[in-house]
Amino acid sequence: MTLQKIKEKKARIGIIGLGYVGLPLAIEFCKVGFRVTGLDIDNEKIDLLSKGKSYIKHIPNKKINYLMQGNNFEGSTNFSSIGQLDCILICVPTPLNKNREPDMGYVISTAHKMSPYIVKNQLIVLESTTFPGTTQEVLIPELELGSDLKANKDFYIAYSPEREDPNNKEYTIATTPKVIGSDDPTGLELADSLYSFIANKTVLVSGTKVAEATKLTENVFRAVNIALVNELKIIYEKMGIDIWEVIEACKTKPFGFMPFYPGPGLGGHCIPIDPFYLTWKAREHGITTRFIELAGEINTLMPDYVMQKIIFALNKEGKSLKNSRILLLGLAYKKNVDDTRESVTFKIMELLEAKGALTDYNDPFIPKIKPTRKYKQFVGKKSVPIDKVNQYDLTVILTDHTSYNFEAIVNQSKVIVDTRNACGSIKSVKIIKA
Repeated sequence: MTLQKIKEKKARIGIIGLGYVGLPLAIEFCKVGFRVTGLDIDNEKIDLLSKGKSYIKHIPNKKINYLMQGNNFEGSTNFSSIGQLDCILICVPTPLNKNREPDMGYVISTAHKMSPYIVKNQLIVLESTTFPGTTQEVLIPELELGSDLKANKDFYIAYSPEREDPNNKEYTIATTPKVIGSDDPTGLELADSLYSFIANKTVLVSGTKVAEATKLTENVFRAVNIALVNELKIIYEKMGIDIWEVIEACKTKPFGFMPFYPGPGLGGHCIPIDPFYLTWKAREHGITTRFIELAGEINTLMPDYVMQKIIFALNKEGKSLKNSRILLLGLAYKKNVDDTRESVTFKIMELLEAKGALTDYNDPFIPKIKPTRKYKQFVGKKSVPIDKVNQYDLTVILTDHTSYNFEAIVNQSKVIVDTRNACGSIKSVKIIKA
């Protein structure tokens, strides 16, 4: 029955969590003709969507119009509508706690809210990045707790990791293969049929654990390689070699090399977090993930390396860190987005202020710092105009937004610490690479 509804686009879809993953999914399903109910605990998001407005910079208002066409979308904070839905996709955060252990709070609370309203033949898919075993060991028990129904008997469960890369113009939901795993053949068939409407290719794996491990492996791979180039950056600097020039030369090899780039530390929801999910789960099986943990240690120490460069740059100007005015360019974790999740700029700002420096930031995409799980002391801080760069003792480039005129920034700055090679071929004694 549910399969037929999906094939005929009569299935009602619910998406829980309307953030950087959930909102694009809602848009794509509405675009192809499904009715979608978006559920979120944030009333402001629901209100903005009802007015046709986006709250994510790289998703323009015109894309929100897809939600409004034909009355296909309804936003709500009321989970009682769960019982009226055929397919439910869970896209909630899975952060780390203060001990760098998985925080399943959002997944568990979502399951609790859903549990009383689950009905027979529903498909429930978890998209949140997490450790292998989450679907079986956390999600299913919590869903069954407040219901007489049983998973993969009365309703069906699948796991399909999000592969969202905000503002990536080349790889979209449609053009990125969708990995799907279920521990039940019916769940796999339902999820495959559903996602095939919005993804050009689906990749079916043997179970939820494999699908969960797929996402972790992708991001552990990136974290380890970024740690490698971060370490090479430090080594080569001592030898008087520019790591960015080395990487550009390496890229000319047509086989056996994939470029990764150093930076001030890891940001975004996935790469700084996912390796710790795997190391935590591995310990449960008596395994020490030495290689992964070493990579995490190197990446975590990068803000301290940037701090050393900042102190060095100020000393060259005859200044101490205390009471120096420092402008941080870029609050987003990567260029051309307004996503501040796990942004290393927060950490560097905190380290600077702890040492008595006076910090401001500029980011054309983030006019004001919104509430976050960490760094509550910076909430409300506003982006300062870029034309005031000459009023600061030091400028630190942390995000290389393409809208920045780096040549002008170099000319107007007293001294610059460049963590992204944003200044590229610009020759100036003011520039110190970090």
